[in-house]
Amino acid sequence: MRVIIPLLVVLPLFAAGVSMALWRRLLLQQVLGVLVVATGLVLAVVVLVEVAEGGPVAVAIGGWPAPIGITLVADLLSALLLTISMATVLAVLLYAIGQPRADKRAFYFHPLYLVLTAGVALSFLTGDLFNLFVAFEIVLTASYVLITMGGDREQVRSGMTYVVINLLASTLLVTGVGLIYAATGTVSMADLAGRLGDIAPAVRNALGLLLLVAFGTKAAIFPLFFWLPDSYPTAPVTVTAVFAALLTKVGVYSIIRTQTLLFPGEGGGSSTLLLGVAAATMVVGVLGAIAQDDMKRILSFHIISQIGYMIFGLGLSTIAGLAAAILFIVHHIPVKTGLFLVTGMVETTTGTAALHSLGGLLRRTPVTAVLFLLVGLNLAGLPPFSGFIVKLALVQAGMAVGAWTVTGISLAVSALTLFSMVKIWGGVFWGSPEEEPPLESARGDGPLRPPRLMTAATAALVGVTLLIALGARPLWDLAGRAAADLVARDAYVEAVLGS
Repeated sequence: MRVIIPLLVVLPLFAAGVSMALWRRLLLQQVLGVLVVATGLVLAVVVLVEVAEGGPVAVAIGGWPAPIGITLVADLLSALLLTISMATVLAVLLYAIGQPRADKRAFYFHPLYLVLTAGVALSFLTGDLFNLFVAFEIVLTASYVLITMGGDREQVRSGMTYVVINLLASTLLVTGVGLIYAATGTVSMADLAGRLGDIAPAVRNALGLLLLVAFGTKAAIFPLFFWLPDSYPTAPVTVTAVFAALLTKVGVYSIIRTQTLLFPGEGGGSSTLLLGVAAATMVVGVLGAIAQDDMKRILSFHIISQIGYMIFGLGLSTIAGLAAAILFIVHHIPVKTGLFLVTGMVETTTGTAALHSLGGLLRRTPVTAVLFLLVGLNLAGLPPFSGFIVKLALVQAGMAVGAWTVTGISLAVSALTLFSMVKIWGGVFWGSPEEEPPLESARGDGPLRPPRLMTAATAALVGVTLLIALGARPLWDLAGRAAADLVARDAYVEAVLGS
């Protein structure tokens, strides 16, 4: 286990260097990437099983004990998110290999994708704030190139917005880390769990707010979300899919980790702030979604809306609320990715994702229609899908503490989410187009067949969403245990610092 945890970070980084050396051998790059990510998925499952049976595991890199050295920590929260993230990364990589895009054949795509994978793994496993900042920068360094892959004017313009905003957020984050170190003398999160209580409450609250703003910008919470709807829709759909699945969720994970471990709510103050942010994020996201006429823009706004549900669970400051938020993240990663992959299938076969240029695809590409229906209804929260289960858990947790306003808003937003999914269904798979799609292959009445590997990868990920619904009971138990550990903090601190 003490080898497996560092290997989750080191293996994709090493493979990225090998992949760069194979820049003339695209097939070898593809095989290497799939093998490494598949291995990462297997290792993540091993870590999850070990942590579920024996509790959190900490590894001191280089033999330097915490809080002096670098420590990687796997607990139930990080292991759950790491496992579902690796499964999603593997599905998107297979999808990208099957997609007939010229730019995905660029020699740097596979190395950067592996670097991104390593950064995500490090984000979930790091045990100190400075290396959490480093993990973000690894992810962002790769994403800066991937988001502008293709290089057209619109991509570069929106990519610059993405770069500038994330650089500002990173500046805030490293400033916050520096101030915390100046105030406490450590950046180890386990050590900070005890030391932050010794500083003045006003200073502690200011530091907590600074980290919330930095992570909140990366998570695209209200009012820090404005960069996302312009940046994501212009990127290649494979890039958008993995960004939608992971980048904002790493931000949410960081908020959950720091708010529970370092700045647990006192007197309900932080809960009120988080619940207000959650409500505003849900409303703004869904209203933006129903106003759009493009599949990728609708889904990009829904990223924001669904982030609000996760913050809602955290803001309740109860074990039930935290468990619902954790399970919501596990559910949302493959569902949102699946929706973007279906969008890519539509765009590949028709040349557009604009609703007014599409219509009648149910008859011409029924497999794509069925895949969208499964993940679209899941996102909207209809039974028996996992979206219904996690939203019901959030509603029950909200009602248990009397958070009637935010709970009511979450139900209204869920109804509007269903409306926007019906809007996509009616515009893309039903009816007839108002304008002709740009591709010759999309004209006429013949069937449309996306590449088989794209369809298979999307179907596999949709299958994962169905498995989450079927395994909701054991997953809920794991999420509940993870939430209890977050609230208690003792197991995490003892694993890192010892008794």
